[in-house]
Amino acid sequence: MIITHSKGRGKKIHILIDGEYQITTDIDFWAENFYKDGEDISEEEWKNLTDKIYYKKAVDKCYDLLSRRDHSVKELKTKLLRTVDEDNAQKAIQKMLDYGYLDDEKYARNLVNYLSKSKNMSYSFIKQELYKRGISGDIASYALEDIEVDNVSSIISLLQTKYASRLTAEDGKKKVIVALMRKGFSYSDIRNAFERIENDEFNE
Repeated sequence: MIITHSKGRGKKIHILIDGEYQITTDIDFWAENFYKDGEDISEEEWKNLTDKIYYKKAVDKCYDLLSRRDHSVKELKTKLLRTVDEDNAQKAIQKMLDYGYLDDEKYARNLVNYLSKSKNMSYSFIKQELYKRGISGDIASYALEDIEVDNVSSIISLLQTKYASRLTAEDGKKKVIVALMRKGFSYSDIRNAFERIENDEFNE
């Protein structure tokens, strides 16, 4: 197999085998793993090179995603598998774990705190969200131990802020009730919240 390369946009390097495009990397990687144009490489050499490229892609993607927000291990791996293979995705995940950039326990605690205090979500919604993001049952239970969610108070807060303008619209109350139930609040808690607002009990 004859390997050649061509420069792409910015720092991109396109690698070709027998004149056909195969994969893209960057100039820094290519400088460290250089092959002369026209060099004959074996199947094993080519596999080793592409494995290194995909591993670098996986690690770079991890850094990019984690720089934007925290992720659970499952979330990050799911995103990596869209562009790289299972083996390189797992190796990149392990590197992030070893460096301390991934921590499901810390992630779960922060998510619970955010959803309960900033978003006024119900206990059941928060629990479901943890499982959806791949948090194990043990870690989810540990993260949920320290919170006390008062569903009625959370609903009242939402009714006075996020949903206040919707309540004045036609069928507003019905639509708000549906929206609240989608957040995991029970109908009885929603009803109690409306009753407390109507009776001004939350100001006592």
